[in-house]
Amino acid sequence: MPNLKNRIKRLSKVYLKEITLLRRHLHSHPELSTREVQTAAFISKQLSAWGIEHQTGIAGNGIVGLIRGSLPGEKVIALRADMDALPVLEANKVPYASKNQGIMHACGHDVHMASLMGTARILKSLEDEICGTVKLIFQPSEEKYPGGALPMIRAGVLENPRPGFILGQHVYPELEAGKIGLRSGKYMASTDEVHLTVKGKGGHAAIPHKLIDPVIITAHIILALQQVVSRNAQPTTPSVLSFGRIIADGQANIIPDEVKVSGTMRTFDEAWRLEMQKRILAISTSIAEGMGGVCEVDIQRGYPFVYNDPGLTTKVRHHAEDYLGKENVVELDMRMTAEDFSYFAQEIPGCFYRLGVMNEARGITSNLHTSTFDVDETSLETGMGLMTWIVVNELL
Repeated sequence: MPNLKNRIKRLSKVYLKEITLLRRHLHSHPELSTREVQTAAFISKQLSAWGIEHQTGIAGNGIVGLIRGSLPGEKVIALRADMDALPVLEANKVPYASKNQGIMHACGHDVHMASLMGTARILKSLEDEICGTVKLIFQPSEEKYPGGALPMIRAGVLENPRPGFILGQHVYPELEAGKIGLRSGKYMASTDEVHLTVKGKGGHAAIPHKLIDPVIITAHIILALQQVVSRNAQPTTPSVLSFGRIIADGQANIIPDEVKVSGTMRTFDEAWRLEMQKRILAISTSIAEGMGGVCEVDIQRGYPFVYNDPGLTTKVRHHAEDYLGKENVVELDMRMTAEDFSYFAQEIPGCFYRLGVMNEARGITSNLHTSTFDVDETSLETGMGLMTWIVVNELL
């Protein structure tokens, strides 16, 4: 279909300026998880302007649009973009920098939304030539557990009509703009939050023999918990247990009554995931008890690991190599980061791939979740064009 491919590439170029402006508006007006009210209103307004049927207010601020091909066909494909931003103070000195103090699209969700809107724009212009249905899912609250994917699924987003598969696209600042990355099978880790409250008996630091020091107990627990991964995990199963928040709210000469600790555990095996939780509980409570204190353990179960359906991923890779050239499609490593796209991929076959946004010559190299993160906006042309190309090939 060389003519259709060329048309899609031409339309991607034609719409790039418009979609770039949409991305800049979204970047300038970020909203935190569950609060994407204005973001949803902006997307809805654009979809209405393009004549795209859609519903709003799904599982909070979620939006689902439908593009129905005019030709006969029963296939349904779902495309997903997340909407929320992060509590990050933007340091970029650009005209489209965040206007909402302390909130920033530091994970590229502005690009995800704009790219999906661009895909919708192109598909709408091609609807007389395609069969089947495309479901556009704009999902809130990916960054904050319990996330927005599961509530949207429970609200029926994967029904009436039910998609045969779902695609997700995420920016990747380690990959040059114009390229994409894929991995079949297990790709991103499960994630759980670990919260410990270590209780002892506080008082004057000069008389520790009369106290039960929760700071010392906590130190022993954190060190001991490192063996959960280093000495218990299968070497072939990637696992992480890290602690990033410790609050011992005493003073230089005051030992507190309790210490609060928060961390994250991640892996790719559900049985081992449960075993990790049991070991964390056993080690933490026994050490605290042995030292005269108490440790309360609260493990909040997060997202499952992302699994890219092998058959679907093979098709996506083929279409990507056809559209971008084989040299622009790379193999990705497994990642310990997490994504609630995993819930969609548990329900129907899914493929979550990465969109290159780096441009070293222009100094666009900052990583995700940093105050200087930005993208080479030519990546929007790649993102919307490729997703369209995959869809039209799978609907024929």
